[in-house]
Amino acid sequence: MEQRVAGNTGLSVSILGFGASPLGGVFGPVTQADANRMVGFAVDSGINLFDVSPYYGITVAETVLGHALQSVDRDRVVLATKVGRYGDRDFNFSAERVTRSVEESLRRLQTDVIDIIQCHDIEFGSLRQIIDETLPALQKLRAQGKVRYVGITGLPMRVFRTVLAETPVDTILSYCHHTLTDNALDALLPQLTDAGTGVFNAAPYGMGLLTGRPLPAWHPAPVELQNACFRAAEHCTARGASLPELALQWSLQDTRIASTFAGMGSVEQLQQNIRWASVLPDADLLAEVSAILKPVHNITWPSGLPENNDTEAAQ
Repeated sequence: MEQRVAGNTGLSVSILGFGASPLGGVFGPVTQADANRMVGFAVDSGINLFDVSPYYGITVAETVLGHALQSVDRDRVVLATKVGRYGDRDFNFSAERVTRSVEESLRRLQTDVIDIIQCHDIEFGSLRQIIDETLPALQKLRAQGKVRYVGITGLPMRVFRTVLAETPVDTILSYCHHTLTDNALDALLPQLTDAGTGVFNAAPYGMGLLTGRPLPAWHPAPVELQNACFRAAEHCTARGASLPELALQWSLQDTRIASTFAGMGSVEQLQQNIRWASVLPDADLLAEVSAILKPVHNITWPSGLPENNDTEAAQ
């Protein structure tokens, strides 16, 4: 599988990353044996980047991934996890809590070092605290050799602009902003590239918007965006094609983005994602789908504290 270097970190990562949230059972049960098979197959197939969080399954995903990684050579894996989010409404970005969180993650993941530690969904906290307290605490852990690189994650693009205006970070993880319906991340890419910041993309399917399947009631996308995505899915089906396949292939093309994370909940899903990632998107189909989605281009939704959102998302 193709690899790209994540900014100035020097980490060479697979363009398709293993999103480990399903290992926490958040989309259905995943046994440890199944997780072991998935992780082994992923590594043997060239996927070397794994992203997880204490939030996924409320520590279950980290524990399951940690066990699964014992069967592979740690040197073949780039391991990313997070601090700051521990439940749907449980956020704590204090220096004391994130320091303790890293120690807990090291134990669950059964490793001596976390390659990339990320502040999780920072729009739910005070960005002032992230800059003045959280990131310095993680840098201390880096000096101690417990983490290698430090990053931030979030949905509103504003949080990245605000933090980066005051302090550099090694990586950012953006989600739902480099998809067929929303490419807002693109506007920030030149700045990130110039700064040597490694860029990761997640949710290439828009948290289900681009799968063609019925969406859960909690999905935050406006109705007009949901309806446009369903029309795009119907068009692909009529053409004998797959909207999620097109969505993943499109998301992988920008070489400024080191890796795109897709959730992996079964060996079959993993194999499917690997097959899709090996093929370029159909240019004619892409143009047709883009035309269907043009009226809802870059429509997003608010996340976190109102002051941390972009104006257009908060309305």
